[in-house]
Amino acid sequence: LDMVAKFAGVLKSFGVEKGDRVIIYMPMIPEAVVGMLACARLGAIHSVVFGGFAAKELATRIDDAKPKAILSASCGIEITKVIPYKPLVDEARILATHKPDCHIVLQRPECPAELDEDDVDWNQIASAAEPEPALILSAKDPLYILYTSGTTGKPKGVVRDNGGHAVALHYSMQAVYGAKPGDVFWAASDVGWVVGHSYIVYAPLIA
Repeated sequence: LDMVAKFAGVLKSFGVEKGDRVIIYMPMIPEAVVGMLACARLGAIHSVVFGGFAAKELATRIDDAKPKAILSASCGIEITKVIPYKPLVDEARILATHKPDCHIVLQRPECPAELDEDDVDWNQIASAAEPEPALILSAKDPLYILYTSGTTGKPKGVVRDNGGHAVALHYSMQAVYGAKPGDVFWAASDVGWVVGHSYIVYAPLIA
């Protein structure tokens, strides 16, 4: 909660407000969840893009969502292979017609990125941020956009609202999985896909 509140303060300091979009292009690390929940705290609409996508796929989603900010990491790790993310984001920003205002990069020790003048170091800015209180939202306010894979054409952005999304996930944790507070729950997916997005982050926290 402390990390989320402070990072919401970071986003607000860069002009992110209710209704703005933020793309999260990160590996499976806790900061990806922090970014999601920080957006929700402000009423901003997050769109998690699967970290395995190349620059062209990321650029397509940037042009559709028109985010005010991009959150990413310096690299991802697949078993023993280190994959630099910064070059992919840089290429996507060149390919995309829409130009986000800022790019916040989490530096990871396995492969630190050389930041450009319009890039921001996640840890530096977060350590100095003021925590931001949660905004009260309508049930119909959008929470996130999640895109289809694009394998059968242009990716389609699916928008979920706050209220219906929360009610459905809370119900499913009990009715489908029989999960109660205090239980250990595990989901095999990526937060870039709807199962991971729903059942790694929101459903367990709501339950």
